[in-house]
Amino acid sequence: MTDLLELRDQIDGIDREIVRLFEERMEVCRQVAEYKIANGKKVLDRNREIEKLKVLGGLTHNDFNRHGVQELFQQIMSMSRKLQYQLLEQEGVSGSLPFTRIDQIDRKNCRVVYQGVEGAYQHQAALKYFGEDVNIFHMESWRGCMEAIKEGMADYAVLPIENSSAGEVNDIYDLLEEYENYIVGEQILEINHALLGVPGAELSDIRTVYSHPQALMQCSVYLEQQQGWRQESVANTAMAAEKVAADGDKSQAAIGSVAAAEHHGLQILKMPINHNRFNSTRFIIVTNRKMYEKDAKKVSICFELPHKSGSLYSILSHIIYNDLNMCKIESRPIPEHNWEYHFFVDFDGNLNDSAVKNAIRGIMEEAVNFKILGNY
Repeated sequence: MTDLLELRDQIDGIDREIVRLFEERMEVCRQVAEYKIANGKKVLDRNREIEKLKVLGGLTHNDFNRHGVQELFQQIMSMSRKLQYQLLEQEGVSGSLPFTRIDQIDRKNCRVVYQGVEGAYQHQAALKYFGEDVNIFHMESWRGCMEAIKEGMADYAVLPIENSSAGEVNDIYDLLEEYENYIVGEQILEINHALLGVPGAELSDIRTVYSHPQALMQCSVYLEQQQGWRQESVANTAMAAEKVAADGDKSQAAIGSVAAAEHHGLQILKMPINHNRFNSTRFIIVTNRKMYEKDAKKVSICFELPHKSGSLYSILSHIIYNDLNMCKIESRPIPEHNWEYHFFVDFDGNLNDSAVKNAIRGIMEEAVNFKILGNY
């Protein structure tokens, strides 16, 4: 029986030969890239890769090896493309990204829109980001905010995209994909929900609680402990406070902020009632201009993928290969396309960084309906 050490020596020899052949192959790939640069040809030739994988699989002697060889060469071809994208960038022929770099956003001389009414968390986030003296107005819906900046009625919109307790605001992701508007900033706001009632009301009077669905979710532990309370959803927390104040009914309460209580003349019956004491919401600042601040540190993109095995891995490999840190990934179903999805990815970086340009160039070539959502 062959000694294990002898077998390992054989493997080591084979591995050295594989490395030598890999480097030889990559040198030829470099020459291919130089030819493509000189002749204006695209890096990815999907049909050729598919045909080549089929031929290589046919050179093996069983199904296991066929799958293994095809997977191996998929990775080798991926490395080849990444090398070619790097050379395109170095030669300055990869094309510039269609975003303008600015020193900083002018937070004073602008108009800002948010969804809801005064006292809403979105209103507070807008004031925190732009300052108390900003020219600000509100719309009834998130779509209305996106339309306002699309049409030039406002320069920026402030929209909630994620809560630390309740998760993502899915409708915002859909709107980001739909509209040609872009993220240029973000604001984290600590959220401490209060139970608000009309003056003179007691906890024992309450029968119905109004708030935004996410606020109800964030306070679900407290609400489930109350006997006989009915929960009703409204567009946002400030509108819930507005309704309770307008109705003047002691049996009604709203979940909202201290600012909403002060604005509508309500009293705080209990605070805080959210079960996560580190509850916060991330708001994004959106505009219709393709621009980013020079010290921006996060890139957001979205794309669709062919509905086949390994397609997501192939796309994310561009982020990994360029040594970028992916900090978030979400998916949303594509309407009228069952079991197909839009993917939304955030990773650290600046659009002026060569590593970011390389990653985006690779993803752009290989994904479907790719879009840079912003750098902020």
